[in-house]
Amino acid sequence: MSNTLILIAANVVVSLAALYLSPKIFELGMLKPYRVWRQNTWYELISSGFVHAGMGHLFLNMFTLFFFGPVLENSLGTFHFIMLYFSGLIVSSLPSMIFHKDDPNYATVGASGAVESVLFGFILLFPMQEIYLMLIPIGIPAFVFGLFFLGYSLYASRGEGKINHEAHIAGAVWGLLYLLIFVPNTIDHILTIMNLI
Repeated sequence: MSNTLILIAANVVVSLAALYLSPKIFELGMLKPYRVWRQNTWYELISSGFVHAGMGHLFLNMFTLFFFGPVLENSLGTFHFIMLYFSGLIVSSLPSMIFHKDDPNYATVGASGAVESVLFGFILLFPMQEIYLMLIPIGIPAFVFGLFFLGYSLYASRGEGKINHEAHIAGAVWGLLYLLIFVPNTIDHILTIMNLI
């Protein structure tokens, strides 16, 4: 079984348990920066990535991970894929930890930051690969999708809402940086692709 499928299974099991079996799992698992800074519950930077706000939230994250995770896992190898995923969880939590550290009512959940790290790692390695979105029958080059996604997230992050756009942005940027910094030959790969375009 691939590590991508193990991560999906873990997300599904923990999220369903938190949503339908024990609200305490949800409460203890969510990321509450106010609590983390004062009670040293640093595990929340990881645990919050395994609980989701609802079935739609869980499905969207796991659907994305299912399609892009295996390709990236095969390209990077087990070590870098796992490191990217879990470091993506932590890095994508940092904006919340900084901007909401004094708000006792703020909480956030979901694997979105880690999933965006995986997605943007894929985009960096396969920028011309076509991505198909639901209800849109035409393929969009991965790099174009990435640009639109980041642009929308930056715009949406200025407003109020329940979606943690800052985590999406941080996760996406980290997906690019992780490959460039830690994965050998990434820059050579990009230069080769640019020469082919």
